[in-house]
Amino acid sequence: MTTPLTLIATTAFGLEAVVKRELAALGYEGQVIGPGWIRFKGDQLAICRANLWLRCADRVLVEMARFEAADFDTLFETTRAVAWHEWIGQDGAFPVVGRSLNSQLSSVPACQRTVKKAVVESLQRSHRCQLLEEQGPLFKIQVALLNNVATLTLDTTGPSLHKRGYRRRAAPAPLKETLAAALLELSFWNPQRPLLDPFCGGGTIVIEAARMARNMAPGLERQFAAEAWPHLAIATWSEARRETRDLLRQPPTERLVGTDSSGPAVAAARENAVAAGVDGQVHFQQRTFGDLRSQRTYGCVVTNPPYGQRLESGPLASLYRSIPEVLRRLPSWSHFVLTAHPHFEQLVERQAERRRKLYNGRIECTYYQFHGPRPPRPATAQSATAGRLIEDTASVFGGLTAKGHHQAELFQRRLAKRARHLRRWPRKRGISCFRIYDRDIPEIPLSVDRYEDHLHVVEYDRPHERNRAQHADWLDLMLRTAATTLGIERPCVFFKHKRPQRGALQHPRLDHRRHEITVREAGLQFLVNLSDYVDTGLFLDHRITRSLVQRAAAGTRFLNLFGYTGAFTVYAASGGAAQTTTVDLSPTYLDWSRRNLQLNGFGTPQHALVRADVVSYVRGLPSQPTFDLAVVDPPTFSNSKRTESDWSVQRNYAELLNGVLRVMRPGGVIFFSTNFRRFKFDAERIGPAEVVEISRQTVPEDYRNRRIHRCWKILCTG
Repeated sequence: MTTPLTLIATTAFGLEAVVKRELAALGYEGQVIGPGWIRFKGDQLAICRANLWLRCADRVLVEMARFEAADFDTLFETTRAVAWHEWIGQDGAFPVVGRSLNSQLSSVPACQRTVKKAVVESLQRSHRCQLLEEQGPLFKIQVALLNNVATLTLDTTGPSLHKRGYRRRAAPAPLKETLAAALLELSFWNPQRPLLDPFCGGGTIVIEAARMARNMAPGLERQFAAEAWPHLAIATWSEARRETRDLLRQPPTERLVGTDSSGPAVAAARENAVAAGVDGQVHFQQRTFGDLRSQRTYGCVVTNPPYGQRLESGPLASLYRSIPEVLRRLPSWSHFVLTAHPHFEQLVERQAERRRKLYNGRIECTYYQFHGPRPPRPATAQSATAGRLIEDTASVFGGLTAKGHHQAELFQRRLAKRARHLRRWPRKRGISCFRIYDRDIPEIPLSVDRYEDHLHVVEYDRPHERNRAQHADWLDLMLRTAATTLGIERPCVFFKHKRPQRGALQHPRLDHRRHEITVREAGLQFLVNLSDYVDTGLFLDHRITRSLVQRAAAGTRFLNLFGYTGAFTVYAASGGAAQTTTVDLSPTYLDWSRRNLQLNGFGTPQHALVRADVVSYVRGLPSQPTFDLAVVDPPTFSNSKRTESDWSVQRNYAELLNGVLRVMRPGGVIFFSTNFRRFKFDAERIGPAEVVEISRQTVPEDYRNRRIHRCWKILCTG
């Protein structure tokens, strides 16, 4: 066996070029001879080195014969003529496996039986014996037929090369080590660049990168089938293993990071890293994908996000929709994503620079490669600011255009002008919460409210020419502009997104910082929640209406329907109301109302809080004069699918108001307000009462939108 051996490295479909490059690095010239098969020449040492060093291959085979086999006789006779005895001893175990594609001999079991019988006869003849016990070393034989050509091989590897030996705990849907290494080989990552896997699972990608950075042979900790072969000298394996130790490098200073939302997965990754000997090079942390952050520049994201049956809807769909908005936070990084999502590029609104079809087990996937900007040369890099946000078109996801910067300048000038105009105005009126910007510039459809030393910014829908990630960067720029211009710390700026006609929704890119503060208005205090709701708990556009209630409240019995957080009730109590009743169906709002009353020194029992459906509550009241003052401020359940039959239209409002009039004392006053834009008040349906619209007087001057609400004063004349 002094002549060069013909060897075959097998790999998964799509990785042939990667394995060919690995062989070249070892000094062997590979030739791709079929899907997943790379043939190369080498000696016995090549068997050892290939098994120890190939990161992306599955097996290393010795090619024993290759010939045309259109019938079983040819298969049998040619197989029997092979010098099997040079490899397999009298006690060697030699199971036969097979596969057949596009061949006359299509029955794999029949081919296996034929080859087994031929090898038995060959060994009996060569070893001059009748009994082959097959109790010794394993020599697995494979017969592979493709287009009537049979290839006979011996497997030198044993268990697949992806079984490195360090995986002690597996996370759900683990990635094979060979595929993880291939993803790294196909990326821009090198040991001098940061690496981040935000869906790390059991940590395979990060651990493989750490071992590559140290030039650790992937087969260093495991055994191979050929190590027990008597014809492959122990000294040869010793020489090959000594080489792996000699070529080991010191760990680089750059730590490699993996995050995952699953605590057990992160625990498994840490345990696997210890077993792999790289725990000092890697950092695993439990973190959701939405919390992804890094201060490092010019790194690589290499990841395999989860995929399953429901990629188009459910939690996975939301996760995938968030990918471009999250990855935009790493504007100078390159991103490499392996996924089975069928419409990934459409989802992230960007075409990949490269894509490659790969298989994760039996699942057909695509490896998408999004190339970030080139790192600067060392001299330039030294002068670069670490962590600097790259805002322009170099970003893979997101980025800002010249138009976006121009809009920020317009926004800044408008905010500065409004801030000067309102400099003394709030203090004179004893308020700390007011509107600064109200969609003044059409292409910047934001409202900006100041709550003491905080800002609450709401965006309204409009057609955008930018994609989601670009729009998220645009929003960040607007929020930074607002904070800087108005002298507010950036963590004190809270953002929401409101979609008219479809209800108010929190924008998915928000972090969920629960933030509740106490604010002042007209000598009173109110709790507002800036983080969880579009409506913070204090409607600023009702400021004047609240003062009207306060002035009319002395000695009255006050009724607050749709009480929300009880702001009207607090004003009525401060105005001297003898009793108040606040009605709302939400226990959260009623508790909020209770806390607002207590904050201002008002308690029970004179201030009753009633949990009930308002319409049912009014219908159930006895028909007798009970209340002197009332506020009816129904919420707007606006939805494009609702019709004129909704109770929120004028006919049902009229029924509600007549029910309230039924329990009002003569001379009693009802303040009725709505922001339902389609509402038309029909005074003839209300009575006996005098109805006066006071909308112009009740919209505060800090509101540019003079139709933010409509308000009527209804005097009971019955």
